[in-house]
Amino acid sequence: MRLFLLPVSTRRSLVYCERARAPVAADAKLPVTERATRYASQTWAKWESAEKGWQKHVTVYGNRLLNRIPYTEWGLKSLPPATDKRRQAIDDGSLTVDCFYPRAFLPGGADGAIPALEKLATERQALDRRRLWSCVFWTPFTIPFQIVPVLPNLPFYYVVYRAYSYYRSLYGGKLLEQLLQKQRVNITDSQLMDNMYAAGLLHPTRPVAREAETPTADETTKLVKDIERRSNAGEEVMLLRRWNGKLIAEAFGLPEMEVEIERAVDQIEADLRAKAEGKAREGQEAAEKGTVAKTPMHGHKIDK
Repeated sequence: MRLFLLPVSTRRSLVYCERARAPVAADAKLPVTERATRYASQTWAKWESAEKGWQKHVTVYGNRLLNRIPYTEWGLKSLPPATDKRRQAIDDGSLTVDCFYPRAFLPGGADGAIPALEKLATERQALDRRRLWSCVFWTPFTIPFQIVPVLPNLPFYYVVYRAYSYYRSLYGGKLLEQLLQKQRVNITDSQLMDNMYAAGLLHPTRPVAREAETPTADETTKLVKDIERRSNAGEEVMLLRRWNGKLIAEAFGLPEMEVEIERAVDQIEADLRAKAEGKAREGQEAAEKGTVAKTPMHGHKIDK
């Protein structure tokens, strides 16, 4: 099992876990959760391939809902849940993980890795726990939606899926928290990740970055200094570009990582745009109020 700490901006990071799949005998029966997950994935892919009809519409709107799930939740879901067996393995030292990160681009460098992981592990736990139980509470109320036998009970499946998603995020965070508390995480700075980050910031597109030479130490240092200058001035600087997710995923042979990086970049960029637009509106409203206040009033005579 390998962890990847991916700073997406100077203030927000993504954690992604590559899980080593245990070999399964040909005649062995998969766990219920894995069988259910595979069935759901195959069904969803089949619906997506439909050219039209309610199945196609369900997947279109469903994918929009899935993309609104916070990237931090998706990241924690990539970790295995903190079962009693895994907790015991952490306690006795038989479960350890390597965590790779781009030292040059992580705020705080080597000293910032552990605090960043601790924040990711713990910041969502209260929210995930509260929303998990909320989904459990509402699940029985969705059962009557099974009105038409031909159509699936979509509200029921969605609430159940969100409950499972919150569970995985909550207990993925708990596993990471215990790994950190027991010092079972081996923090390793990755020169390859530094190069991938630098290439993404130096070049305008993925094809150009593919063909370009490996960024030099001087180029990386110059980038880092510019990022630090902007960050010190109060700006939240993006460190990853959407198209760079594929290059990083390919470099480590993890195609699933690409989607997680793209989702994180999309969500953070959308949040930054919304904040910038909000500040612009506030500034415009303040300017308009100031203009009105300074406008002299004519035609009014005060009687004494």
